[in-house]
Amino acid sequence: MAIHTVFDFLASLSALTLSVLCYRWRLRPQFNRIDQAGLGYGLSLVAGAALGGYGLGTLNLWASGVPTVGRSIVGALAGAILAIEIFKHWRGINGSTGLIFVPAFSATVIVGRWGCFLAGLSDETYGKPTSLPWGVDLGDGIIRHPVQLYESFSMAAFLALALLLIGTRNNWFMRNGFYALVLFYAGQRFLWEFLKPYGTLLGPLNLFHLVCAGLIAYALVMLWG
Repeated sequence: MAIHTVFDFLASLSALTLSVLCYRWRLRPQFNRIDQAGLGYGLSLVAGAALGGYGLGTLNLWASGVPTVGRSIVGALAGAILAIEIFKHWRGINGSTGLIFVPAFSATVIVGRWGCFLAGLSDETYGKPTSLPWGVDLGDGIIRHPVQLYESFSMAAFLALALLLIGTRNNWFMRNGFYALVLFYAGQRFLWEFLKPYGTLLGPLNLFHLVCAGLIAYALVMLWG
């Protein structure tokens, strides 16, 4: 798991660096909105992400017959969103405040998923067996989907587009960029979940399928609104 810890650190460093650069480049007004919301915003974000990440990550592993503590980035995203929306409602804050987190979240997934991939079977994020030529053997003699890399490459493509739109100050993206991130991330993650051997809860759907479906619904409602 040491390799995973190294990549967790690199993911955090990448997210922080990209956040600072984007703040100085284009996103200063978006950060100022968060700063004006006060300390409660940050505390809500951290608490929601921690509860969602560890809570849903652990529940998914237990549903898969692995009784241990887990963590999940999609769970952290869902928990953070729920906590922030409750906080915003309480403080009477309208509109999106999440654009500043778009580059950071994307970078976290892009880099962090390589740590999951290199950690191998012990990470519990490996894919199902496949006969495709790019399948990988993680040490048990079974050729599997590198689902972690599918997610990393998907978010790299999204980040490239997001930076282009932020750079040109695209009006729609500057207002709705966070919801676009949630919609894209949850959508691609929903697809990749079919390639993982997690325990199912509703037909062919596992817990993360249901979480992603909720995130997709949230993003569509916010975009429509």
